[in-house]
Amino acid sequence: MSNTKTVHVPHLGGIEAGYQMPHPYDSSKPTLVLVNSFTTSSELYRAQYGNKDLTNAMNLIAIELLGHGKTRTKSENFTYWDTAIMNLQVLDALDIKGKVFVLGTSQGGWITVRMALLSPDRIAGIIPLGTSLDFESERTRKLGCWDGVAACTGPIDEWTTTSSTPDFKPSEDYCNFLIDIGFGKGKDCPQDARDFWVKTIQSNYQGDDGRRRARMAAINLRERDGLHGRLFDVRCPVLWLHGTSDAVYSVANAEEEIKLFKNSPDARLQIVEGGQHFLSFSHPKDVDNALIKFVGKYGK
Repeated sequence: MSNTKTVHVPHLGGIEAGYQMPHPYDSSKPTLVLVNSFTTSSELYRAQYGNKDLTNAMNLIAIELLGHGKTRTKSENFTYWDTAIMNLQVLDALDIKGKVFVLGTSQGGWITVRMALLSPDRIAGIIPLGTSLDFESERTRKLGCWDGVAACTGPIDEWTTTSSTPDFKPSEDYCNFLIDIGFGKGKDCPQDARDFWVKTIQSNYQGDDGRRRARMAAINLRERDGLHGRLFDVRCPVLWLHGTSDAVYSVANAEEEIKLFKNSPDARLQIVEGGQHFLSFSHPKDVDNALIKFVGKYGK
Protein backbone atom coordinates (compact mmCIF):
# COMPACT_ATOMS: atom_id res chain seq x y z
CA MET A 1 0.00 0.00 0.00
CA SER A 2 3.00 2.30 -0.51
CA ASN A 3 1.12 4.39 -3.09
CA THR A 4 -1.92 4.85 -0.86
CA LYS A 5 -2.63 8.32 0.52
CA THR A 6 -5.29 9.53 2.95
CA VAL A 7 -7.73 12.41 2.88
CA HIS A 8 -9.89 13.70 5.73
CA VAL A 9 -13.68 13.70 5.34
CA PRO A 10 -16.30 14.64 7.96
CA HIS A 11 -18.61 11.59 8.07
CA LEU A 12 -18.86 9.69 11.40
CA GLY A 13 -17.19 12.59 13.18
CA GLY A 14 -14.14 12.35 10.96
CA ILE A 15 -12.55 9.72 8.72
CA GLU A 16 -9.04 9.44 7.30
CA ALA A 17 -9.94 7.73 4.03
CA GLY A 18 -7.31 5.68 2.24
CA TYR A 19 -7.20 6.03 -1.52
CA GLN A 20 -4.89 5.29 -4.44
CA MET A 21 -4.68 7.16 -7.76
CA PRO A 22 -2.12 5.85 -10.26
CA HIS A 23 -2.08 9.18 -12.14
CA PRO A 24 -2.95 12.80 -11.30
CA TYR A 25 -6.59 13.75 -11.77
CA ASP A 26 -7.50 14.97 -15.27
CA SER A 27 -10.79 16.87 -15.34
CA SER A 28 -11.19 16.21 -19.08
CA LYS A 29 -11.69 12.47 -18.42
CA PRO A 30 -14.48 10.55 -16.72
CA THR A 31 -13.55 9.02 -13.36
CA LEU A 32 -13.85 5.41 -12.24
CA VAL A 33 -14.03 4.73 -8.50
CA LEU A 34 -12.73 1.26 -7.57
CA VAL A 35 -14.05 -0.42 -4.42
CA ASN A 36 -12.15 -3.41 -3.05
CA SER A 37 -13.37 -6.71 -1.64
CA PHE A 38 -13.51 -8.01 1.94
CA THR A 39 -10.30 -7.50 3.97
CA THR A 40 -8.27 -6.65 0.86
CA SER A 41 -7.07 -3.16 -0.07
CA SER A 42 -6.68 -0.79 -3.00
CA GLU A 43 -3.85 -3.09 -4.16
CA LEU A 44 -6.56 -5.39 -5.52
CA TYR A 45 -6.56 -3.26 -8.68
CA ARG A 46 -2.84 -3.25 -9.46
CA ALA A 47 -3.48 -4.77 -12.91
CA GLN A 48 -5.83 -1.90 -13.74
CA TYR A 49 -3.32 0.76 -12.61
CA GLY A 50 -0.83 -0.66 -15.08
CA ASN A 51 -3.12 -0.73 -18.12
CA LYS A 52 -2.33 2.39 -20.15
CA ASP A 53 -5.36 1.94 -22.40
CA LEU A 54 -7.54 2.08 -19.30
CA THR A 55 -5.76 4.98 -17.59
CA ASN A 56 -5.67 6.96 -20.84
CA ALA A 57 -9.46 6.65 -21.09
CA MET A 58 -10.39 7.52 -17.50
CA ASN A 59 -9.16 8.59 -14.09
CA LEU A 60 -8.84 5.73 -11.63
CA ILE A 61 -9.27 6.17 -7.89
CA ALA A 62 -9.50 3.22 -5.52
CA ILE A 63 -11.04 4.16 -2.16
CA GLU A 64 -10.57 1.72 0.70
CA LEU A 65 -13.71 0.88 2.65
CA LEU A 66 -14.17 1.57 6.33
CA GLY A 67 -12.34 -1.21 8.17
CA HIS A 68 -9.96 -1.71 5.25
CA GLY A 69 -6.53 -0.58 4.08
CA LYS A 70 -5.49 2.78 5.50
CA THR A 71 -9.01 4.05 6.15
CA ARG A 72 -9.51 4.92 9.83
CA THR A 73 -12.27 6.40 11.97
CA LYS A 74 -12.81 6.67 15.72
CA SER A 75 -16.25 5.07 15.35
CA GLU A 76 -15.97 1.35 16.02
CA ASN A 77 -19.35 0.71 14.39
CA PHE A 78 -20.08 1.49 10.75
CA THR A 79 -22.01 0.04 7.80
CA TYR A 80 -21.72 -0.15 4.03
CA TRP A 81 -23.93 2.95 3.80
CA ASP A 82 -21.27 4.83 5.79
CA THR A 83 -18.61 3.77 3.28
CA ALA A 84 -20.80 4.94 0.39
CA ILE A 85 -21.22 8.36 2.04
CA MET A 86 -17.50 8.49 2.77
CA ASN A 87 -16.66 7.73 -0.88
CA LEU A 88 -18.83 10.59 -2.09
CA GLN A 89 -17.15 12.91 0.42
CA VAL A 90 -13.72 11.76 -0.80
CA LEU A 91 -14.70 12.83 -4.33
CA ASP A 92 -15.71 16.22 -2.93
CA ALA A 93 -12.52 16.57 -0.90
CA LEU A 94 -10.37 15.82 -3.96
CA ASP A 95 -12.51 18.12 -6.15
CA ILE A 96 -13.35 15.33 -8.58
CA LYS A 97 -16.16 16.44 -10.86
CA GLY A 98 -17.80 15.38 -14.11
CA LYS A 99 -18.89 11.85 -14.98
CA VAL A 100 -18.22 9.36 -12.19
CA PHE A 101 -18.55 5.58 -12.52
CA VAL A 102 -18.17 3.05 -9.71
CA LEU A 103 -16.76 -0.48 -9.95
CA GLY A 104 -16.91 -2.75 -6.93
CA THR A 105 -15.78 -6.33 -6.31
CA SER A 106 -17.96 -8.55 -4.11
CA GLN A 107 -18.81 -6.26 -1.13
CA GLY A 108 -17.73 -3.41 -3.39
CA GLY A 109 -20.73 -4.22 -5.57
CA TRP A 110 -23.01 -3.22 -2.71
CA ILE A 111 -21.18 0.09 -2.47
CA THR A 112 -21.72 0.81 -6.18
CA VAL A 113 -25.49 0.57 -5.72
CA ARG A 114 -25.50 2.59 -2.51
CA MET A 115 -23.50 5.40 -4.14
CA ALA A 116 -25.87 5.44 -7.12
CA LEU A 117 -28.85 5.67 -4.76
CA LEU A 118 -27.32 8.38 -2.57
CA SER A 119 -26.06 10.53 -5.45
CA PRO A 120 -28.09 9.73 -8.59
CA ASP A 121 -27.14 12.98 -10.33
CA ARG A 122 -23.45 12.28 -9.90
CA ILE A 123 -23.02 8.55 -10.59
CA ALA A 124 -23.14 7.94 -14.34
CA GLY A 125 -22.91 4.16 -14.21
CA ILE A 126 -22.05 1.22 -11.96
CA ILE A 127 -20.06 -1.95 -12.60
CA PRO A 128 -20.58 -4.67 -9.96
CA LEU A 129 -18.12 -7.59 -10.14
CA GLY A 130 -18.82 -11.02 -8.66
CA THR A 131 -21.45 -9.88 -6.23
CA SER A 132 -24.94 -10.49 -4.86
CA LEU A 133 -27.36 -7.70 -4.04
CA ASP A 134 -29.36 -9.71 -1.51
CA PHE A 135 -28.60 -10.17 2.15
CA GLU A 136 -27.03 -13.54 3.02
CA SER A 137 -30.33 -15.28 2.35
CA GLU A 138 -31.58 -18.82 1.90
CA ARG A 139 -32.65 -17.75 -1.60
CA THR A 140 -29.07 -17.11 -2.63
CA ARG A 141 -27.84 -20.36 -1.08
CA LYS A 142 -30.45 -22.30 -3.08
CA LEU A 143 -29.04 -20.65 -6.21
CA GLY A 144 -25.54 -21.95 -5.48
CA CYS A 145 -24.06 -19.07 -3.49
CA TRP A 146 -21.93 -19.64 -0.40
CA ASP A 147 -23.22 -19.72 3.17
CA GLY A 148 -21.93 -16.33 4.23
CA VAL A 149 -23.44 -16.56 7.70
CA ALA A 150 -21.53 -19.75 8.46
CA ALA A 151 -18.34 -18.43 6.84
CA CYS A 152 -18.32 -15.22 8.89
CA THR A 153 -19.54 -16.47 12.26
CA GLY A 154 -16.33 -18.31 13.16
CA PRO A 155 -14.05 -15.29 12.61
CA ILE A 156 -16.53 -12.92 14.30
CA ASP A 157 -16.67 -15.14 17.40
CA GLU A 158 -12.88 -15.48 17.42
CA TRP A 159 -12.33 -11.73 17.03
CA THR A 160 -14.90 -10.66 19.67
CA THR A 161 -13.37 -10.12 23.10
CA THR A 162 -12.98 -7.52 25.83
CA SER A 163 -9.41 -8.65 26.48
CA SER A 164 -6.42 -6.82 25.08
CA THR A 165 -4.98 -8.51 21.97
CA PRO A 166 -1.68 -6.73 21.21
CA ASP A 167 -0.34 -9.75 19.28
CA PHE A 168 -3.41 -10.23 17.10
CA LYS A 169 -3.18 -10.83 13.38
CA PRO A 170 -5.43 -12.96 11.15
CA SER A 171 -4.26 -16.55 10.90
CA GLU A 172 -2.68 -17.94 7.76
CA ASP A 173 -5.67 -20.30 7.53
CA TYR A 174 -8.00 -17.30 7.34
CA CYS A 175 -5.81 -15.56 4.74
CA ASN A 176 -5.57 -18.65 2.58
CA PHE A 177 -9.31 -19.26 2.80
CA LEU A 178 -9.96 -15.74 1.54
CA ILE A 179 -7.38 -16.15 -1.22
CA ASP A 180 -8.82 -19.52 -2.27
CA ILE A 181 -12.38 -18.24 -2.65
CA GLY A 182 -11.39 -14.87 -4.11
CA PHE A 183 -8.29 -15.26 -6.24
CA GLY A 184 -8.56 -19.00 -6.84
CA LYS A 185 -6.81 -22.18 -5.75
CA GLY A 186 -3.61 -23.72 -7.03
CA LYS A 187 -2.30 -22.33 -10.30
CA ASP A 188 -5.21 -19.83 -10.48
CA CYS A 189 -3.39 -17.79 -7.83
CA PRO A 190 0.39 -17.73 -8.33
CA GLN A 191 2.48 -18.20 -5.19
CA ASP A 192 3.87 -14.67 -5.29
CA ALA A 193 0.32 -13.25 -5.28
CA ARG A 194 -0.67 -15.57 -2.43
CA ASP A 195 2.39 -14.56 -0.41
CA PHE A 196 1.67 -10.87 -1.07
CA TRP A 197 -1.90 -11.10 0.16
CA VAL A 198 -1.10 -13.15 3.26
CA LYS A 199 1.51 -10.52 4.19
CA THR A 200 -0.80 -7.60 3.31
CA ILE A 201 -3.78 -8.91 5.30
CA GLN A 202 -1.73 -9.85 8.34
CA SER A 203 0.17 -6.55 8.38
CA ASN A 204 -2.98 -4.45 8.05
CA TYR A 205 -5.00 -6.18 10.78
CA GLN A 206 -2.70 -6.14 13.79
CA GLY A 207 -3.32 -5.57 17.48
CA ASP A 208 -6.55 -4.41 19.07
CA ASP A 209 -7.29 -1.87 16.35
CA GLY A 210 -6.80 -4.41 13.58
CA ARG A 211 -8.94 -7.00 15.34
CA ARG A 212 -11.77 -4.53 15.88
CA ARG A 213 -11.69 -3.39 12.24
CA ALA A 214 -11.63 -6.96 10.93
CA ARG A 215 -14.47 -7.91 13.29
CA MET A 216 -16.68 -5.04 12.15
CA ALA A 217 -15.93 -5.75 8.48
CA ALA A 218 -17.04 -9.35 9.04
CA ILE A 219 -20.17 -8.27 10.92
CA ASN A 220 -21.07 -5.98 8.02
CA LEU A 221 -20.62 -8.87 5.59
CA ARG A 222 -22.74 -11.30 7.62
CA GLU A 223 -25.47 -8.90 8.72
CA ARG A 224 -25.83 -6.43 5.84
CA ASP A 225 -29.20 -5.27 4.54
CA GLY A 226 -30.34 -6.52 1.14
CA LEU A 227 -30.89 -4.11 -1.75
CA HIS A 228 -33.63 -5.81 -3.78
CA GLY A 229 -36.34 -3.32 -2.90
CA ARG A 230 -34.07 -0.37 -3.74
CA LEU A 231 -32.81 -1.52 -7.16
CA PHE A 232 -35.97 -0.07 -8.75
CA ASP A 233 -34.54 3.37 -7.87
CA VAL A 234 -31.22 2.91 -9.69
CA ARG A 235 -31.52 4.99 -12.85
CA CYS A 236 -28.00 4.82 -14.27
CA PRO A 237 -26.58 2.18 -16.64
CA VAL A 238 -25.44 -1.07 -15.00
CA LEU A 239 -22.80 -3.47 -16.31
CA TRP A 240 -22.58 -6.56 -14.09
CA LEU A 241 -19.54 -8.77 -14.74
CA HIS A 242 -19.52 -12.27 -13.28
CA GLY A 243 -17.16 -15.22 -13.64
CA THR A 244 -18.31 -18.80 -14.16
CA SER A 245 -15.77 -20.02 -11.56
CA ASP A 246 -16.93 -17.60 -8.84
CA ALA A 247 -16.78 -19.62 -5.60
CA VAL A 248 -18.91 -17.19 -3.56
CA TYR A 249 -21.83 -15.87 -5.62
CA SER A 250 -23.34 -17.76 -8.53
CA VAL A 251 -24.13 -16.80 -12.12
CA ALA A 252 -27.69 -18.04 -11.50
CA ASN A 253 -28.12 -15.44 -8.77
CA ALA A 254 -26.69 -12.68 -10.97
CA GLU A 255 -29.09 -13.66 -13.77
CA GLU A 256 -32.04 -13.15 -11.41
CA GLU A 257 -30.83 -9.93 -9.82
CA ILE A 258 -29.87 -8.04 -12.98
CA LYS A 259 -33.57 -8.11 -13.88
CA LEU A 260 -34.37 -6.04 -10.77
CA PHE A 261 -32.79 -2.90 -12.25
CA LYS A 262 -36.10 -2.07 -13.92
CA ASN A 263 -35.49 1.67 -14.28
CA SER A 264 -31.91 1.49 -15.48
CA PRO A 265 -31.66 2.55 -19.15
CA ASP A 266 -29.19 -0.28 -19.78
CA ALA A 267 -28.71 -3.11 -17.27
CA ARG A 268 -26.64 -5.99 -18.65
CA LEU A 269 -24.95 -9.07 -17.25
CA GLN A 270 -21.69 -10.11 -18.92
CA ILE A 271 -20.50 -13.62 -18.10
CA VAL A 272 -16.74 -14.23 -18.09
CA GLU A 273 -15.79 -17.86 -18.73
CA GLY A 274 -13.49 -19.18 -16.01
CA GLY A 275 -13.61 -15.92 -14.07
CA GLN A 276 -12.91 -16.06 -10.34
CA HIS A 277 -14.70 -14.15 -7.57
CA PHE A 278 -12.08 -11.39 -7.72
CA LEU A 279 -12.63 -11.02 -11.43
CA SER A 280 -10.38 -8.02 -12.08
CA PHE A 281 -7.48 -10.16 -10.83
CA SER A 282 -8.25 -13.40 -12.68
CA HIS A 283 -9.41 -11.82 -15.96
CA PRO A 284 -8.09 -8.24 -16.12
CA LYS A 285 -8.26 -7.99 -19.91
CA ASP A 286 -11.96 -8.94 -19.99
CA VAL A 287 -12.76 -6.48 -17.22
CA ASP A 288 -10.64 -3.63 -18.60
CA ASN A 289 -11.96 -3.97 -22.15
CA ALA A 290 -15.54 -3.99 -20.87
CA LEU A 291 -14.79 -0.88 -18.77
CA ILE A 292 -13.29 1.03 -21.71
CA LYS A 293 -16.36 0.26 -23.80
CA PHE A 294 -18.91 1.00 -21.06
CA VAL A 295 -17.32 4.21 -19.77
CA GLY A 296 -16.60 5.29 -23.34
CA LYS A 297 -20.29 4.94 -24.19
CA TYR A 298 -21.75 6.66 -21.13
CA GLY A 299 -18.91 8.95 -20.07
CA LYS A 300 -19.10 11.42 -22.92
